[in-house]
Amino acid sequence: MHDCVRLLTSPALDLRPGKVDASDGRRRDVRVTMASAAGRAGRANEDFTGATPTAAVLVDGAGGFAGAGSVCRHGVAWYAHRLGGRLLGLLSLAPDRGLPALLAEAIAEVTDDHRDTCDVGDPISPSAAVAALRVSGGHVEYLVLGDAVLVLGRTDDAPLVVSDPREVLISRSYEAVLATVVEGGDEYHRILRDLRAHRNRPGGFWVAKDDPRAADEAISGRCPTSELGGAVLLSNGASRIVDRFGLADWPQVLATLGERGPAAVIGRVRQAEARHAVAADDATIAHCTDLGDS
Repeated sequence: MHDCVRLLTSPALDLRPGKVDASDGRRRDVRVTMASAAGRAGRANEDFTGATPTAAVLVDGAGGFAGAGSVCRHGVAWYAHRLGGRLLGLLSLAPDRGLPALLAEAIAEVTDDHRDTCDVGDPISPSAAVAALRVSGGHVEYLVLGDAVLVLGRTDDAPLVVSDPREVLISRSYEAVLATVVEGGDEYHRILRDLRAHRNRPGGFWVAKDDPRAADEAISGRCPTSELGGAVLLSNGASRIVDRFGLADWPQVLATLGERGPAAVIGRVRQAEARHAVAADDATIAHCTDLGDS
């Protein structure tokens, strides 16, 4: 747990349920503007994002292996949406429990949902990165598991970028050999299987899959709402505007979100993917404002 310190195209949807009258000391609702775009037309979007008046969740599903349908009949999109919905509900129903514990419970529940029909322990069964945020008691609680990104816009300091570098660092060691084989071929999938073997084990990287204990490896913390102007949750298909293409830094991204909304950021990513002949990925953003008590 870190206390606010730096750690190692569909149309946008604006969710802002009726504002709560703050005269009785209750806080106002968080405003969340969301956009999500599948990487390819005709293919399911394997990202999920959702919000309540006090919380936001983003789940970036991972899969795409040949033969995965024989391992899990539901698929990655089902897993991502199921996990995101469960976690979002728990964040509202259990305000006194920490985010890692709630994520662990959500993972366990979704795993039980398809344990009897699917091989949940197989390395190519669906998994996901997760970012979550909850406003409670004058603080923003946050969590990141896997390669999702969460950015806190601080009013008197540089943005706090919360990310987990472990998957990225391990994946880089496979990039050179993947570049030498045919994408989608047997050897390509064999290499990806080897990469996935590093998941959810010491010395590897951690994601939501079938083991609730992975939630203990999430990066989590909290920050006073009085220090924040907003926050944003991004799947890695959206965060590439900064960490892959270098089109903007995080203060510039936060400014664009405030002025033009998340769909504009995703649009710039799509333009860069086309310009550099990079395969498009599902891209999802949840931009949260009005975080403070009133």
